[in-house]
Amino acid sequence: MTDTITAIVAKIRALEAELEGEFARQQAGLRYGLEHGKVVFEEEVARRHRELQTGLTRYLLKARLGVVISAPIIYSLILPFALADAWASLYQAVCFRVYGIPQVKRGRYMVFDRAGLGYLNALEKINCAYCSYVNGVIAYVREIGARTEQYWCPIKHARRVLGAHPRYPDFQDYGQGEQYREKLHALRARLAAEAEDPPPAGDA
Repeated sequence: MTDTITAIVAKIRALEAELEGEFARQQAGLRYGLEHGKVVFEEEVARRHRELQTGLTRYLLKARLGVVISAPIIYSLILPFALADAWASLYQAVCFRVYGIPQVKRGRYMVFDRAGLGYLNALEKINCAYCSYVNGVIAYVREIGARTEQYWCPIKHARRVLGAHPRYPDFQDYGQGEQYREKLHALRARLAAEAEDPPPAGDA
């Protein structure tokens, strides 16, 4: 990367850290804490949450027909996502050991804390758990793919990549073949030397 691009990437990362700090300051005013990894609200807040809950029967009666019909299609995706989860886990368990790549810690990407929200009914909590799992799998598999790409082909594309993973900015610029081998070995060495799994994007 050029010095200008390196500086821009550093600014982006600094802004991301500043944004996370602002999120933390806002969350501090919501009056909840963590006890043994479980979110605990103050009693007054918990009581208000229970008052805000829409009962399950009422919630179902208010559901639009299209929502009811589409629900099985939505939930059918659990099968390919569970398969991708299992297959990616097997892949890194075998192949990353061969390549000398630190394995991605799956548990860091699976966050299920919305069940503690009293203003959600049982079905809403199930929906939240489903979304948490699917998006957790996507983030988990993405990091496995990012490490694989860094090991085998850390080259930027000629065209702009939307939603590129955080490792992408460090890849070799497109068309710079003269330094590619050196960059490849350097990125592989950096990957092998990683002491711990970096947190998912947005993890405070």
